[in-house]
Amino acid sequence: MANITEAEIRKIVESIIKGNTSGAKNYSSTEYNGRKLIGIYADMNEAIDAAERGYRAVRAMTVEQRERIITEIRRLTVAEAPIMAEMGVAETGMGKVEHKRLKHLLVADKTPGTEDIVSEARTGDSGLTLTEMAPFGVVGAITPSTNPSETVICNSIGMIAAGNGVVFNPHPGAICVSNYAVDLVNRASAAAGGPEVLVCSMVKPTMETASIMQSHPKIRLLVCTGGPGVVRAVLSSGKKAIGAGAGNPPVIVDDTADIRKAGKDIIDGCTFDNNLPCIAEKEVFAFSNIADELISEMQRNGAYLINAEQADKLAAIVLEEKTNKAGKTVKTVSRSCVGRDADVLLAKIGVSVDKSVRCIICETDFMHDFVQHELMMPILPIVRVSNIEEAIELACKAEHGNRHTAHMHSKNIDNLSAFAKAVETTIFVKNAPSYAGIGFGGEGHTTFTIAGPTGEGITSARSFTRKRRCVMADSFRII
Repeated sequence: MANITEAEIRKIVESIIKGNTSGAKNYSSTEYNGRKLIGIYADMNEAIDAAERGYRAVRAMTVEQRERIITEIRRLTVAEAPIMAEMGVAETGMGKVEHKRLKHLLVADKTPGTEDIVSEARTGDSGLTLTEMAPFGVVGAITPSTNPSETVICNSIGMIAAGNGVVFNPHPGAICVSNYAVDLVNRASAAAGGPEVLVCSMVKPTMETASIMQSHPKIRLLVCTGGPGVVRAVLSSGKKAIGAGAGNPPVIVDDTADIRKAGKDIIDGCTFDNNLPCIAEKEVFAFSNIADELISEMQRNGAYLINAEQADKLAAIVLEEKTNKAGKTVKTVSRSCVGRDADVLLAKIGVSVDKSVRCIICETDFMHDFVQHELMMPILPIVRVSNIEEAIELACKAEHGNRHTAHMHSKNIDNLSAFAKAVETTIFVKNAPSYAGIGFGGEGHTTFTIAGPTGEGITSARSFTRKRRCVMADSFRII
């Protein structure tokens, strides 16, 4: 399957999506080339029962057996990354196929497995205390449409490494590719000697199935990767929950930065998968004395500069006014624009460019909608600032206290330290594209569940465990 041709991939994707490229209401993909996908259920209660059986089976395994399953998940993810990348773009209409392929390879390569589960021992005059990291049992996971199959596989590796079973309630807009990933994990489990059904998902995920999952007594841990609404619902469930919420990552560029590199890095990070990753650069605060040079470097790397009038016109398209439950008019991001190519967005305001244009840039003031809203599309506003104090103040305000991710390009250690201390984000990337923060071109492991609201940060297998203590009093200290 690693040598599958592009034509074969397209044929497979078309058979799964069944001609529906919008994906928004396509819940019928429970088969792959005539083969029934494993672990997909019409009833959430049945899915939870199946996941519990998977948990009981994996709990009885040795750590070495668990690692065999994870090794097979990694192998299949690498082999089938092109299929999932094509499926993700075809179903959701968001992102770029090549970037999604790279994200799957990143997940396969840099998601921690059982090596992340480390026991602790403490000895003293009163004996020995052993602390071990134990599974919760069955984990209920909600996954997004922005990184659907990547999140399913990343979460599955970490949760299985910790010894859990998993039931997913994926975003309805990415159900085909999410269920394909669930099936991949189960195929890997069976091939490695594990249970045939280790992780589960829904034929038709809804708010109702999510509610059943959140209140079910067999679900011991909830993990939500998504927007603020679903995260709030999970955190108010009364169960132990891990919430990976929204961000609006700012970038500061001061006058000590390598401007040529900063211009390229910012555009590379901002346009990766069309700005769908929650860590991606969303707004830039540039020192006035280097702003012109920075904009030139951005243009050299595929950015298209629009004027203020065009920016306002585009903002009126990509942001929609809606009335919330409190009766207040609020602006929300247009789903039809999220993750779309820059040329597609420019066409909406009558600007025709070729595919070499990767990003739309514009100069704005701080209060512009492009600065204040997390767009998740390749649009990057640039705000001029006079000094580091102004830059930090405005960047922290634009981040809205999400404490998710922030970036800075500078060679001034004092400036870097001052911003890092002030913004308090889970991820702080210095002098690199945003994706370095999740191990792509940077050190450290990867994840697509970045739990700022609940404090787990860059989640891994140990995030999905609970600590258990075993004490032997007055004995077994050999010193």
